Amino acid sequence: MSTARNEADTGPEFQTKDTDVYLGHDEEAEEKEGRETGAGQDARNLRDNEEEISGPVLLNAEHRDDTRPYRLYVPDRPSPLDIAGRPSSADGSLSIPDDTPSLQNSITSSTGQRARLSPYGRSPTPSLRPFDRRFQAHISSSPQGSLRAVSPAFLQSHSRQTSVNSLFIQNTQEVEPDQPPWEVVRWTKLRKISGQVFSEIGRRNFGRPVCITISTSIALGTSKGIILIFDYNQNLKSIIGPGTQAVESGAITSVSIAADHSIVAGGHASGHIYTWELAKPAKPFLHIPPVDRRRAPDADGHTTDVAILHLGFLGMRHTALVSADDKGMAFSHLATRGMGSVTRSVKTTRILGRYQEGTPSLMRQRKPSSVLAFSPLPIGNADHPSDTMGLVAMLTPYLLVIVSTTPIAQTQYKTPRPKEVAAHSAMTAALAWFPSVKLKVPNVVTSESSSRVKLVYCWANVLTVLEVTEVATSVSSGTEGPLNLQFRSRSRWKAQEGIVAVQWLSRSVLAVLTITQQLVILEDPSLRETNSSDLIQKHIYHVDLFSQQLNMLVEHLDEEDASMHGVVADAFYMSFKAYKGRLFLLGFNEISFGTLSNWADRLLALMEEGNHIGAIALATSYFTGEADKVSVGLPEDDASRHRIVRDKLLEMITASLRFTFGEPARRGQNAPGLVQIRQLADVCISACVSIEETDYLFEDVYNPFLESDTRDVFIEALEPFIMDDHLKVIPPSVLKDLVRTYTDRALHSRLEELLCHLDPRTMDLDQITWLCKQFHLYDALLYVWNQALGDYTTILSSLLSLATERDHSEPDTEPLATARNTSSASKIFPYMSYILTSRVYPTGKEMEEGRDALAKAEIYQFFFSGGSMATSNGDHTMRPYKEKGDTSFSNLRKVLDFDASSFLSMLNEAFEDPFLNGGHDNISKDTHPNLTDAQKFGLSMNRQCVVAILLDVMVPPRYEAEDTIFLHMFIARNLPKFPQFILLPGHMLHRVLTSLCKYPVEDVAEDCQLSVEYLLSVYQPPDLQSLVPLLSDAGFYRVLRSVYRTEKKYANLVQTCFDEGPANGSIVFDCVAECLRASTALNEKQIDDVQNVIKENASHFVNRDARAAAATIQQFAPSLHEDMLKALREVSDDARELDYLQTILDPGDRTTEDHQSFVAYPNKSFIELYVRLLCEHNPHHVNDYVEGLKAGDLRLEEVLPALEDSGVVDAAVILMAREGKVREAMDRLAQHLGTLEAALLGLLDGASDSPDLKNTAEAAQDLVASIQKFTRVGIWLCQGQTKSAQQSTSQLKRLKRAKGEDEDLSTSEGLWLDLIDAVVQVAKQVTETQRPHSLDDEAEGKNTGSRDAQNQRFNISNLVAELRAMVQEAFTALLSATSVPRAEESLGANVSFLRILRAFLSRASASSPSLSNLRTVLGTIFSAYSYEERLLDLANRLLDKDLFVHVAEIDWLRRRGWRPLGQVCEGCSHKVWGPGTGGYVWDAWVLKEAEDEELKQQGDPSQTAGQAKGKAIQDEAQHGHGRKGKQITSSAIPKDEDGGAVETGSGPLIIFSCRHMFHRMCLESMQAPGEAGRTGRDGAADRARDFLCPLCISK
Repeated sequence: MSTARNEADTGPEFQTKDTDVYLGHDEEAEEKEGRETGAGQDARNLRDNEEEISGPVLLNAEHRDDTRPYRLYVPDRPSPLDIAGRPSSADGSLSIPDDTPSLQNSITSSTGQRARLSPYGRSPTPSLRPFDRRFQAHISSSPQGSLRAVSPAFLQSHSRQTSVNSLFIQNTQEVEPDQPPWEVVRWTKLRKISGQVFSEIGRRNFGRPVCITISTSIALGTSKGIILIFDYNQNLKSIIGPGTQAVESGAITSVSIAADHSIVAGGHASGHIYTWELAKPAKPFLHIPPVDRRRAPDADGHTTDVAILHLGFLGMRHTALVSADDKGMAFSHLATRGMGSVTRSVKTTRILGRYQEGTPSLMRQRKPSSVLAFSPLPIGNADHPSDTMGLVAMLTPYLLVIVSTTPIAQTQYKTPRPKEVAAHSAMTAALAWFPSVKLKVPNVVTSESSSRVKLVYCWANVLTVLEVTEVATSVSSGTEGPLNLQFRSRSRWKAQEGIVAVQWLSRSVLAVLTITQQLVILEDPSLRETNSSDLIQKHIYHVDLFSQQLNMLVEHLDEEDASMHGVVADAFYMSFKAYKGRLFLLGFNEISFGTLSNWADRLLALMEEGNHIGAIALATSYFTGEADKVSVGLPEDDASRHRIVRDKLLEMITASLRFTFGEPARRGQNAPGLVQIRQLADVCISACVSIEETDYLFEDVYNPFLESDTRDVFIEALEPFIMDDHLKVIPPSVLKDLVRTYTDRALHSRLEELLCHLDPRTMDLDQITWLCKQFHLYDALLYVWNQALGDYTTILSSLLSLATERDHSEPDTEPLATARNTSSASKIFPYMSYILTSRVYPTGKEMEEGRDALAKAEIYQFFFSGGSMATSNGDHTMRPYKEKGDTSFSNLRKVLDFDASSFLSMLNEAFEDPFLNGGHDNISKDTHPNLTDAQKFGLSMNRQCVVAILLDVMVPPRYEAEDTIFLHMFIARNLPKFPQFILLPGHMLHRVLTSLCKYPVEDVAEDCQLSVEYLLSVYQPPDLQSLVPLLSDAGFYRVLRSVYRTEKKYANLVQTCFDEGPANGSIVFDCVAECLRASTALNEKQIDDVQNVIKENASHFVNRDARAAAATIQQFAPSLHEDMLKALREVSDDARELDYLQTILDPGDRTTEDHQSFVAYPNKSFIELYVRLLCEHNPHHVNDYVEGLKAGDLRLEEVLPALEDSGVVDAAVILMAREGKVREAMDRLAQHLGTLEAALLGLLDGASDSPDLKNTAEAAQDLVASIQKFTRVGIWLCQGQTKSAQQSTSQLKRLKRAKGEDEDLSTSEGLWLDLIDAVVQVAKQVTETQRPHSLDDEAEGKNTGSRDAQNQRFNISNLVAELRAMVQEAFTALLSATSVPRAEESLGANVSFLRILRAFLSRASASSPSLSNLRTVLGTIFSAYSYEERLLDLANRLLDKDLFVHVAEIDWLRRRGWRPLGQVCEGCSHKVWGPGTGGYVWDAWVLKEAEDEELKQQGDPSQTAGQAKGKAIQDEAQHGHGRKGKQITSSAIPKDEDGGAVETGSGPLIIFSCRHMFHRMCLESMQAPGEAGRTGRDGAADRARDFLCPLCISK
C-alpha cells in the first residue's frame, strides 16, 4: 500500500473525460431507486424546488450533479454496463433512518443571513418521535441483489433434463430442454458372445438365452437346459449340461455362481437344481431333485414340475444354497460332504410359503402368492456378523421377509408393503443386497472403518433402503448371547412408474430399471436422481413369470381394495445384473455391458462440443461438491476431490481463455460476443474463487480481458463476488481499473458499496481519499479510514466542515452544491450511531473486541473535550486548534448548530451501549499501555458527564427553544432508563419539566407529552398541583389523567377526558366506567361530583358514541338516562336517540336479567319513545320488539297513534291482545283488512288505464302479501284466544247476535267468525272484479285479433288464486283449532266448527242472496276438508306399508331357524346329519313321510307332522333359560328289531339358540330325575315341556 503519492499526482488519473453526454431523466429508474435507498423522494423534492433544472440538460461529466438518478446514453459506445444504474451520488448513499423522509425535506436557503435548518424536518422521525427509531446506513451487511445474474458456481447442479448452457446461463425465455452431450452410460455390445448364442446355429444347439449372471465369468442359462460359461474376452470356456440328466430337466430358469467363482448352479423348469464345478463340468457336483407329493407328501422341497425362479449360494460354501419357485415356496439346501463312493445327502428346510394341499375350497380361500424378488446376502471384503447367518431377502406381493438360515431357519425381519404404493398400480418388485466393505476413510459420524450392510427393495414405484446393524446383547456368566440384528428403513424414494429391477453399482450408486425400460441413477444416501437414460432400444429380455400364479389379484380386482393391483408386470431380474460398477444387459438379440461416464468424460465431452463455459462451470461444481460426486467417480472427501479436480480446472480455464482471446479471435474468426465473454468471466471468477487462486485470477485470467479491450466486462463480473464477500482483496492495479470503470459511467453509489466490501489495507489511501471526496463517497471514505488506519475522527472533521460551509455559504453558491454538502454532512449521525454501538460503518458488522472501545473513546473525546481536534493531510496525529471566535466544545457546537435533533437522537441510541457504564481501566493498563491523553479522556466518559456538558453548552441565546426542547426530551427519556448513572438536581428537573410543557411548535407536542410521562415516572415535583395549569395549557391530557388518578380526583379526571375532545376516542367511556365501578370505592360525594360532570357534558358524551354512552350509563348510572335523552332532544338528533334507546332497551344480545334490570326502573316513557322512533325510522322491527314486551311495560294509548300512522297494525294487535282487548284488536284488524281491500280494488279498477302495468302488478302483489300477513296475524290471535278459552274452567260467555240467530257464539268463536268473514269478503270482491277484466280482454282480442294486446293486460288470476289459498289456510287453521277433541268436551269442539260455519253462511247469505255468489266460497271451504282427507289417507297408506315391512321381517326371522354348531349330538356324540350319518336316518324319514300321508288320507290334518313341527317350535321357543330349543320332529324315532324305541342315539333332534344339538332321548336322559318324571306317554306333555341346554347351564 502506497501513501507517498499526493493529490496532484493521482488526481488527473481519476478525472473523467471532458465530454458532453446527454443525461435524460428516467422516471422509472428514479422510482425504483427511491424504493431501494429512500433517496428517490428526496431527489424529486429537490428537483421541484430548483427552477433552473427542468427537463434534459447538458452537463460536463466532471461537474455532473449526483443527486438525481439518470440513465447514461452514449450512442457511439455500447456496453453491457449500459443499464439503469443505482443512484450515483452522495444522495444515493445518504444514511437515513428506516422508513423516514430524507434529511433534505425541509432544506431552506437564505442569501442574506445564516440559515438555520428546521430541526423538525431533519429529525429521524419528523414528529415525530425522534428517539423511537434507529439510524440505518443504506449499505447493509447482507449482500444486496445485483441487477445481473449471480455467479453460476452457486446455481443448482446439473440435471439430465437441462442442457449445460441453460444450466449456467439464465435465460428468461422458456426453451426445450436438451440432453447433455455425454452419454449417461457408455454401452458396449459383446459382439462375440452375441454372435455365438443368438446365431441360428447357437440357438439350435444351445437354445435361447433366458437368464444371465456375472462374476469373474459370464454365465448364460438357455431354454434347452444348458449353461454357457464365457470369460471377459468373450471366449466360450464351458458348455455345461449336454450328455447329462440336466438337459432332460427342462429349461434353465435361474443361474448363480458361488462366491469363490468355482461352482455354478442352475435351476430348471421341472424343479431340479444342479451344481457344477467349472473345472470339471462333465458331471454335476450336486443334484437336488424335486419332491413328488404323491409319494412323499410331508417331505420338504420343491414340487415336481414347479420352476425354480431364484437361486443363490450362501456365503463361501459350495454345498449351501437357497432357492424359490413360482408357487411362492422358498427353501434352503445344505448338503453333506461326499466321501468316496458315498453320495452326498441334502437337507432341505422350508423358509417361506405353504404347500399347495387341502380341499379345493380351502385353496380358494388363500391369497395367491409368489416370490417376486429373491437374493441371499453376498460376502464383502470386510467382516460383518451377518455373514455367518446366511441371510436371505424375499419379496412377495404382500411382505418383505428376511430369513436367517444358519444355524436354523429363523425370520429376522418382516414388513408389509408401504402405504405409499398407489392403489391398483402395476405389480412389480425388486431387491438387491450390498455387503459390508472396507472404507478408505472412516465414517466421520460413526467412526466405523467398514460400511454397513444395506438392502434396497422396491414395491411398484416405491424404493426403500434398509440398513442392517448389530445390536449389542447382554453377556451373562461369561457366555456370549445370540447375535441380534437391527433393521432400519433409512430412506425412501418414489419413481414416476413401477420399478422392475435394481442393482448396486457401488456403495453409493444405485441403478434402477423402470417398467418402461428407463434407467435411473440414484445417489445413496440422499437418493437424489443424478442421471437417467432410455434403454428401450436395448430390447431387454423379459418374460411373464407371475401372472398365471397371481391372476386372482388382477382378474378379481376390487376397486375398493387398495391392496389389489391392476396388472402383473413381466420379470426383468434375470436380465439386469451388475458387477464391479458395470451393468450387464441380456437382450432378445444381444448382450451388452455399460459403465457410467465419469467426471472427466463429461468435461471432455463439453470441451469437444465447444462449450468451454459449461465445462468450467461443471468442473467448479465438482470441486465445491454441489454436483454429483460419487456417481461420476469422484471421492466423497473434499481433500481428495479437490486434489483431483483442481489441476483439471486450471487447465480448462487456460485453454478457454486461449481459445476465446487467441489469434484467430483477434483476426475476427469466430470472435465471441459480449454475452459470451461475460459468461466466460463469470465462470472463471467463480472457479478461481472456489479453488482460492486469486493470484491466478488477477494475473493469468485478467490479462487476456485487459489486452482484448474487454476489461469493463471482467470488472462488471467481479461485482457480485465482491458484494457477497467472496473477494475481499484486489490488487491495486485492478482496483484502479475498477474505480475508473465505475466513475466513467457515473455509477458512484455502486462503487461506494464495492469499496465498503473490500479490504482497505490493500488500497492506495491517497487515491481513495481523493476519489471519495471528489464524488462525495463519504460512506466508503469513512470505512477505509476506520479499517485501514483505525482513525475515526479525521473524516468526521471533514464532514463538519461541509456543514460549516453550508452555514457560511456565499449568496451565489449553487443550490445543488449546497444540498450535496448537506447530504454528505448528514452522514455524521448514522456513522456515530454505528461506531458508538460497536458496529462497523456502513456494513453493520460487529467490531472487534477492544477496538470498539478505543473507537468510542475517540468519538466522545472529539465532541466532549474542551477544544476541537483536527488532522493534517498525511499526518494522522491529533492536535488542537482554535477557529476565529471559537469557544469551548467547538465540535459539539458545530454538530448542534447543524442538526441538534439528529445528534441527540443518535446519543439516545448510544446511551444504550454499556460503554458509558465505565470500568475501562483494564483496557488502558493491559491491552493498550501507550494510550494518549485524548484516548484516556474518551474512555473516562459516562452518561452523567455527557448530560452535564450538553446542559452547559445548549443555553440561550445561541440555542433557542427549538433546539433545547430536544435536549430536554433526551434527558427526560434517559433518566428513567439509567437512574443509577444520571443524577440531576431537583431544580434542573423542574426546569426540564417546565420547558417540555412550553414546547415551541405544535409538531413536537406529542413527543413532549411522552417525555413528561417518562420524567414523572422517576421525578416527584414538590408541588404537583402548581403544575396542573401548566399541563392543562400544554394539552398534556394523558399526564393530567395520571395526576388526577393518583390524587383520586375523579371528577377532574372525567372532566379532563371531556376537555381533551373527540381525539381521545373511547377513553371517556373507559374513564367513567373506571370511576363509577364498584371496585373503585368512591364515596357518595365523589359519585355525585362525577355524575354532575357527566350531566354538564351530556351533549358531548352522547355525541361521541351514542351506543357506548348508553351502555356505560346503563351499567353505572341509570339515573342519568333522562339527562342524556334530554341532551339529544335539544339537538333534535333522532338517529342518535334511537341508537341510545336501542342499546338499553333492545340490544342484540340482551338477556332476561338485563331487561328486568331496566324494567325495574319506573320510567316507562323510554319504551314508548323507543316504539314511536321505531315506527318512524324502522317500522319493520316494531313487531319483533313488542313481542318481547310484557303486559304493563308501556301505555297503549301513547303508542297506538304512531303504530297506526306507520301501518304497523300487527304490532298494535299484539299489544291490544296482551292488554286483554282481544275484541278491539280483531275489530282493528278487520278494519285494516277492509282498508287493504279497498286499496286493492282501486288499484285493479285503474289497472286498465295505467301506463306502467309492471309497476301496477308489483303494487298489487305487495297488497296481497300484506293481506296474507295480517290474515296470519288474525289466525294467531284467534288461536291464542281459543287456547286460553280451552284452558279456562269458567263458563264461556255467549253473545247474542242481532239478526235472530238461534245459536250463541263464544268469544273465540266470534273472533274466528269475524276473521273468516273479512278474509272471504276480500277474496269475493277481488273475484268479482276479475270477470269484467276477462270480458274486456276477450272483446279486445276479438276486435284486434292480437295476442300481444291480451298479454299486456293486467293478469288478476294469480292474485285471485293467492287470496283463495289464504281463505283455505284460514279454514284449515279453524279446523285444526276446533276439531281437536278435548278430555271433557270432545263433542263440543266438533259442534263449535258447525256453529261458526252456520253463522258464517247466515251472514254470507244476507250479504249475497244469490247462491252463485257463494259457490266459490263454499268450494274453498270444501277444498280445505278434501285437503285434510288426502293427508289422512296418505298417512294411513304409509303406516300400513311400514307395518307390513316389519311384520314380514319378523316372519322371515322366525322362519330362518338356527344352524347347529356341528353334525353330532352333544349327548351321545353320534353323527346325526350330513355325509356319513347312516342309512337309518333315510329309512326313518321315509317311514315318517308314509305316516303323515296316511294321516292326511284319514282326514285328521290336525295330527300332521307339519303342524306338530310348528307347534313344537312355537312351544319350545316360549321357554328355556335364555336358550330356546327347536324340536325337529320330521325324523321318525328309529325302532329296534323288536319294534321298541331306541333309548338313546336316535329319535327327534332338539336345537337350542346356543346352537347345541341333542337327540331328544339323550336330552331327557341328561335331565334331573324330577324333571324326567313330568313326561307322558302320549307326547302331549312332551311338547309342552321346558327344555334347557345342559351344556350352557353347567357353565
